[in-house]
Amino acid sequence: MLLQIISLCYQLELEMMQSYFGKALSSPEAAAFCRKTQIRHQIAPIMTSRSFSNQKDPPSQNYTKLSSTKSITIPNSQDPRVQISPLGNGITHVLLSRPSKLNSLDLPMFESIASAASTIRNDKDCRVVIMSGEGRAFCTGLDAKSVAFEGRALERLLDRPSGYSGGDGGKEGIGNLAQDVGYLWSLCFGCRLSGNCQFLSLQYCMGCALVETLHNVRKTNGTGMQIALGADFRFSTPDCKLSIMEARWGLIPDMSASITLRELVRSDVAKELTMTGRIISGEDGQKLGLVTRCVEDPMEEALKVAKEIVERSPDSVAAAKELFNSTWVADDETCLKKETDLQLRLIKTYNQIAASGRQFGVSLPYFRRQDWDAR
Repeated sequence: MLLQIISLCYQLELEMMQSYFGKALSSPEAAAFCRKTQIRHQIAPIMTSRSFSNQKDPPSQNYTKLSSTKSITIPNSQDPRVQISPLGNGITHVLLSRPSKLNSLDLPMFESIASAASTIRNDKDCRVVIMSGEGRAFCTGLDAKSVAFEGRALERLLDRPSGYSGGDGGKEGIGNLAQDVGYLWSLCFGCRLSGNCQFLSLQYCMGCALVETLHNVRKTNGTGMQIALGADFRFSTPDCKLSIMEARWGLIPDMSASITLRELVRSDVAKELTMTGRIISGEDGQKLGLVTRCVEDPMEEALKVAKEIVERSPDSVAAAKELFNSTWVADDETCLKKETDLQLRLIKTYNQIAASGRQFGVSLPYFRRQDWDAR
């Protein structure tokens, strides 16, 4: 209730209106805004006299800085493993591109995914990331043969830190390379969605949302599954096959599943899936909480959700992600304090006012999100 009251534009102080409104509103929009908020006599003269000179970044209608498709090629690798493409309005598509091997992970693929996460994380114009796999599968797991014969591949995968940034501003991460292909996405302040013939996942991502679309051959196994767990939302076709199958190799899931899996399922469910290596359907995954929901076309659903998200303030999306990421297993005092701290950072900011204005029919462009790592 408090936020709704604060959000009403007619209660904002005249000085704040002077700071935030000005040339960004055309005359018809200004008139409509003043009429609907019943303060025309107060702010009408201000609308054309002030600018956004106090803002660090100008409003942006087209958020993403990626003007064309970018392929990430790791040294000593013949082919690019990941492609990053802008879809417009701040939505970015990340494509795992090793279709001849069903997008299984060799060392260059690990490096490319971590590099993509680090690159996109530091792009504050990016609002939503959709991740998918080229060809018949999202990712069928580790390319064990390639890694086994790749010299020092094991040391590179397990040594920490990996060298890829783990936060806004390029802070060094805490994970190793094997962990960072999933964990770095969970740090992004926005949304990530993953979806492909069968599986879509939207998760923690640099001020943006992450969506993954998984498909196949009907399998998303082991390492591929742990990448998907790093997303904010996961959409799957009912017949997709999912598995945390490291137990079949006498191993444990070590790609940040201890963080991402605990946020989705009960402890006993996590243990059963991990200890048995059982393969389940997308439909069963939804019942357990691994999948957000099952749909016939995960990519279509990802785009639908992404378009809804970019209509909201980039700061409120980032703050919501930070709120739940940091409090999911925290004590009550920490949770309540975090709510207040984040709310105070949102109230009376330009993006909060712009979001409120849209409820009155006034469409203002959003500014780039705040640096949510600077706490």
